Amino acid sequence: MSTRIKICGLRDTATIASLDGLPIHEIGFILAPSRRRVELSVLPELLDAVRRIRGSKGEPPRTVGVFVNESLEQIDSILSQAPLDVVQLHGEESPDYCRQLKEKHPAVKRWRVFSIRGGDGSAADTLLQQARERLVPYGDSADAFLIDAPGGGTGHTFHWPAIVAYKTAAAELGLPLYVAGGLNPDNVGELLQGYAPDGIDVSSGVETEGRKDIDKIRLFVRRVMEA
Repeated sequence: MSTRIKICGLRDTATIASLDGLPIHEIGFILAPSRRRVELSVLPELLDAVRRIRGSKGEPPRTVGVFVNESLEQIDSILSQAPLDVVQLHGEESPDYCRQLKEKHPAVKRWRVFSIRGGDGSAADTLLQQARERLVPYGDSADAFLIDAPGGGTGHTFHWPAIVAYKTAAAELGLPLYVAGGLNPDNVGELLQGYAPDGIDVSSGVETEGRKDIDKIRLFVRRVMEA
């Protein structure tokens, strides 16, 4: 399986333990305002739970912290208490912000997230120009890019043809592209067959009544493997 799988919005150790043995590459924790937000006081316990399970290739999944316009000082504090593997940046974080983060925490990966809005349904050449304008400034400070529907965790998809442009722009920088936004077991196969992103990120699409559903997660993973 070449596509990386990230399950985002985990909040408890029992659900994390239930993921043991699934070929998952990353597990994400929301550390920004959200109904899925986890408190810093419980984050170390959640990271320990991830390190006890087997993901892709039998190794523990990488841990990802999701932030929105957080100060560098606060991220320093969080990483000192809870050593995340990846910092995922969903706000207006500048290339200089990412470079400073890289200098302070070289072992921590940085994923820069961009929203794809309805108006991005433009011609292919225009989309590619837009993608390059957004991604190129982060070429020396990001380790991956992720594109999502506005807001994140809303259960809504975006204009999928934009993936082609962003995947091209990311590949020109030698960086992987993850796709999020409204993914679920019913549509992930179509996404993978049509656009083949390097990674996928799912949250609300594997929930029942606002909580992660292990049966939906297993089905999602199976559909990825079948695609």
